[in-house]
Amino acid sequence: MITSKHGLSVRQQCEVLMIHRSRIYYVKACNNDSIIANEIADVYREFPIYGYRRIRELLRRKGIAVNGKRVLRVMREMGLRAIYPAPRTTVRDSSNTIDPYALRRLTITHPHHVWQVDITYLRTHSGFIYLTALIDRYTRMIVSWGLSNTLEADNCVRVLDSGIHQYGRPKIINSDQGSQFTGDAWIKSLTHHHIQISMSGQGRSNDNAHIERLWRTLKYEYLYLRNPRTVAEYKQLLPRFVQWYNCERPHQALGYNTPYQMLTKTKTTTTNDSLSLVS
Repeated sequence: MITSKHGLSVRQQCEVLMIHRSRIYYVKACNNDSIIANEIADVYREFPIYGYRRIRELLRRKGIAVNGKRVLRVMREMGLRAIYPAPRTTVRDSSNTIDPYALRRLTITHPHHVWQVDITYLRTHSGFIYLTALIDRYTRMIVSWGLSNTLEADNCVRVLDSGIHQYGRPKIINSDQGSQFTGDAWIKSLTHHHIQISMSGQGRSNDNAHIERLWRTLKYEYLYLRNPRTVAEYKQLLPRFVQWYNCERPHQALGYNTPYQMLTKTKTTTTNDSLSLVS
């Protein structure tokens, strides 16, 4: 009934209709935490430096009536905070040697050319556990993973050994400068397997973009909806997630193929090229 097609202002039209002007701008409150959580996740992906106040304002601009306390509560349940989530999993040891970043200007041409490793935390009722994962940069496939209740390097080495056992050794492995990846155990293992060491520059978040996307997918697309809170629940869910991520979830950067499809296509192309050379 209120329109801008004639000469009366909104205030004048409200007076004629005998309604309060605030009713024109009323937005129904959203009572669904899942909807709010998904909207928060979308904002946080684009603006991880935003705290709950700015996120609240962006939600209001989208027409979602929600107060700051509720945004803060949902963000805490999701494990989100501005800049980076706590606790820190990258703790640098200044006494260890830092290797240079080897991927700058490198064209990654095939599976298992470059792997990337990282650690993220998972919240439980009794504290945190830590997930280490290795991904193949070309296909985005998770090649190996492991859970631990500490940030010790031994778990990282076990994950590496498992990945090499299943897929063979990559040419390069990239990591951050955390003490797990600059210490003797990790360096000796890579040297033993003749793998080139690459480390992302300090403060260069883009160097870790591919595996950071994996963590966001894990936490926002998969774990948030299932809300695990015990180690046993994580042990049940994580193998299902890896299967879903590798074989079912389409990746936009891969032309909406799955990592497994990318690996299969590459193997098929390589086989056909070999047959052509033989014939």
